[in-house]
This record gives sequence, C-alpha cells and structure tokens, in this order.
Amino acid sequence: MNPSYGYRKPKRFVQETLQRYSPRGLLLYFLPMALIPATIIGLVKGEVTAVVINAGGFAGYMLAAWCLRQGLKAEANYENSLIARPPRSPLKLIAALITALTTALIAWLGVGQTPLMAAIFAGGALLGMYLSYGFDPKRKQQIVGAHGYSGDEIMQTLEESAGIIRSIEQANDQIRNAELNQRIERICAIADGILADIAADPRDIRRARKFLTVYLDGARQVTEGYARTHRHNQAGELEQNFRNVLVTIESVFMEQQQKLLEDDVFDLDVQIEVLNTQLKREGIR
Repeated sequence: MNPSYGYRKPKRFVQETLQRYSPRGLLLYFLPMALIPATIIGLVKGEVTAVVINAGGFAGYMLAAWCLRQGLKAEANYENSLIARPPRSPLKLIAALITALTTALIAWLGVGQTPLMAAIFAGGALLGMYLSYGFDPKRKQQIVGAHGYSGDEIMQTLEESAGIIRSIEQANDQIRNAELNQRIERICAIADGILADIAADPRDIRRARKFLTVYLDGARQVTEGYARTHRHNQAGELEQNFRNVLVTIESVFMEQQQKLLEDDVFDLDVQIEVLNTQLKREGIR
C-alpha cells in the first residue's frame, strides 16, 4: 500500500472545511425549536389553526436558516476571490425577509398581538438579522478593459480560468501520491497568483491570455487524464512521465508569473509546443 494514500492538501482542505462547518447562521436553526411542542399540543387538542400556524412558522424559520447558510457560503467565496462576481441571488436578504414575515405571522395569528405590534416584531427581527449577518454584497469587482478586451471579457476569461484550476484540484483529490499532490497544489497556487496579478493589472491579459487558454487547459487535461488511469496502471513509467510533465508545467507557470511581475513581454509559443509534444510522447493525455 502506498504510504501517501492518506495525504490531503492541507491549506485548501482546511479552508473549505472551516467554511463548510462554520457555526455562523446555525442559531437560526435552533430558535424555532419551541414551536415543535406547541405544534404537538395543538395536535393533541385538535386545534387545527394552532397546528398550521406553529408548523408553518417552524418551516419558515428552517427555510430562512437554509437561505442564510447558503448566502454566507456564497459571500465567503466572493470575499476570498479577487475575480468573483457578487452572489446572483440575495440569499441573506431573502433569509432576513422570511424571518421577519414569519415572526410577524406568529406574533399576530399565533400569539394574538395587534397588527401594529406584529409589524414591530417583524422590524426587530429584520434589524437583528442585518446586525448579525448583514446583507449580500452588491459591489461588482470592477476590471478595466485593456488591449482591445472589455472588462467583462477579461472577467469572463479569469472566471473560466479559475474554474479550470478548481477542476485540476478536483482531479488532484483522486490521486493518492503525496509528492504528486504537492506538485499539483503548487501549480494551482501559482496559477491562482497569476489570475490575481491579472485582476490587479488587466494590462497583463495580452501577455497571459495564451497561457490561460492553452497551457492552463493543458495542465487540466493531463491531470485529469492521469487521475483516470493511474489506478489501473501498475507500472511506474506512467507515474514518472506524469512527474516529468508536472515539473515542466510548474517551471513554466513560475516563469510566467515572474514575467508578469517584471512587466515584461513573454511569448509561450515554444513552451506550449514543448508541452504538447511531451504529452503526446509520454502518453498521459
């Protein structure tokens, strides 16, 4: 058995784990628990109205809690990325509105408060949600056009490239070799850095576009290809070939990033041809 089978990429794994299991927003799941015994009591007494109000209130709060958690995750992804767009759906705002409406209905129909008092309770719930969690980010990260590319075109290129990097990471999760995992992780980190450099200075798009559209996609293809085939191949030649390709990719990625930092023109035609030839020769693609 390979001793590296238990290896996981620590940095990104820890970050995703903390985000997935963050306690933020969980309190909203527990607040409506008092409505469960109220619903049961209503069932025992045969009070249909009470059952509907309490059960509906419970469902409303649960829906609000789910929307809030999804909104918090979307917000975290947005804040942790230099090229992300704001969340498409204002889930945190939706959660706040559902909470406010549910609170008003319970106060009015369930407890017997006047509509005015129910509205005050709703306002308090809405304010509490805002103070506790805020609302969804609306500011679109602006990228200025450069070299004939509009800001939206550059943003789309960066988003597609970020998706390719995430695909490489997913393929890396299927590879059970610590050394190769670390090499791929470094490649992804360098690629993320290149995207951040372009987002900070869109003028780099002209020099990096071929890297993004050809070389980065080549790294994805070779990684996914190896992830699919390495478990069924017992020979060490495939692993060594893949290692050689990763060394080449990492070297070119580092050189590309350095050239961007130096604000120098960098043509990757030769390196791209070398990679394509190497992939075909070593039979990994």
